[in-house]
Amino acid sequence: MTAKPIPDSQLPLNADGSVYHLRLMPEQVADTIILVGDPNRVRKVSAFFDELEFEVSNREIITHTGYYRGKRITVMSTGMGTDNIDIVVNELDALFNIDLNNRTPKAEHTRLKLIRLGTSGALQPDVPVGDSVVATEYALGLDGLLYFYEGCSEVTEHGMTEAFINHTGWNKHLPHPYVVRASESLLKTVGEGYIKGVTATAPGFYGPQGRSLRLRLPDKNMNPKMESFAYGGHRITNFEMESSALYGLSRLLGHEALTLCVIIANRVTEKFAPNYHPYMEKLIRNTLDRLAAL
Repeated sequence: MTAKPIPDSQLPLNADGSVYHLRLMPEQVADTIILVGDPNRVRKVSAFFDELEFEVSNREIITHTGYYRGKRITVMSTGMGTDNIDIVVNELDALFNIDLNNRTPKAEHTRLKLIRLGTSGALQPDVPVGDSVVATEYALGLDGLLYFYEGCSEVTEHGMTEAFINHTGWNKHLPHPYVVRASESLLKTVGEGYIKGVTATAPGFYGPQGRSLRLRLPDKNMNPKMESFAYGGHRITNFEMESSALYGLSRLLGHEALTLCVIIANRVTEKFAPNYHPYMEKLIRNTLDRLAAL
């Protein structure tokens, strides 16, 4: 039975046949992809490439594809937030697993490796600022995005999710949390030697991460509750804004995902590392070396 074509409104393409937001064609992307939030960080990654094959730019999404020690790798900026991750992961999957000419899913599935390199704020006093990296073993979503997709229950860690809700007395008016595990293989190889932890993904930088400027928070103790949470030997190590969607969508679509974050601030000790760029450069180099060895 022939699959029904996906309508134009569901899978919008540009006039040249490229996917709408990424403005990419299938041949312009490698199946190993480094994701960064900051568009300026794309060139910092591709500067290490031995050969640059493609450069494509659209809005805040900049894509470079090239070779590092014989390994074809793509680096792409996503911008901030799980909403952008929703666009990026779905369109990357479409490039590999949907025939864009007839708009039908391919019979053979391509499994992508998606590695996010970012910065983050620690939620534990013993996670140092500066030359330390957290490899996200579990992503705790406070954003609710995954619940818009059928099958989300099959990829979430229900025990940890319910334990978190009970421990924090989670406000029923907020999005229902969810927990998704990293790719075991990427965690073991690309994430080897780093601090392992649970990364909380917030749908914002201020209130959702316990910051208060002129607006008050309904629960001023949310961050201390998160700091004190523990489940099966795991604890919440840091805050950021993308990993839950990356992990959840990757699991649903059959891809591998891992987040590695340089810790540039500590929300408990109030320390901050304004000159974190050498640590990020070190993380980029280490990640490229490890990917080239896979």
